Amino acid sequence: MLGRHEVKKLASWPRRKGLRSLLLAGFSWPWLMSRVGYAQRMNSGRLLSLEDMVQPIVKGALLLNKDLEIQAPLLADNGSLVPIQVEVKSPMSEQDHVTHIYLLSQRNPVTQMVMFQLGPWNGRAMVSTRVRLAGTQEVLALAQLSNGEFRYKQMEIIVTESACVDAS
Repeated sequence: MLGRHEVKKLASWPRRKGLRSLLLAGFSWPWLMSRVGYAQRMNSGRLLSLEDMVQPIVKGALLLNKDLEIQAPLLADNGSLVPIQVEVKSPMSEQDHVTHIYLLSQRNPVTQMVMFQLGPWNGRAMVSTRVRLAGTQEVLALAQLSNGEFRYKQMEIIVTESACVDAS
């Protein structure tokens, strides 16, 4: 039979262990969140140049400003849902087709908003989506071709009410 003091000692031990775990988790939380931002290459709202946006993807490959069209509103009332359509002029044959289409943001916390993977099975190199924009900025559409070349087109979208202000 356990005495009264032994019972109190056993009852308080899991609580102390739990409090210690919570304390350690609280101290490690800021470090974990900084690593998440690093993994996604968050830029915290600073405006990026064309080179800063495309070089992590292009890595020195040929980059041409042709054969790509962006359709989006010039003025977006709300940055939370901005419709964008990208079309690349390509025969989409087995030898010559678009492999990827990227939408890149100049100001969002995460530069690469979306990446579409395509192939000759698509028939047409056209994608349509909605994106969140953190204020007025240049949006860049980047298409990677099967021969290793890249095509791009930029468009400025004026946003009256920003989204992404909480880095999400």
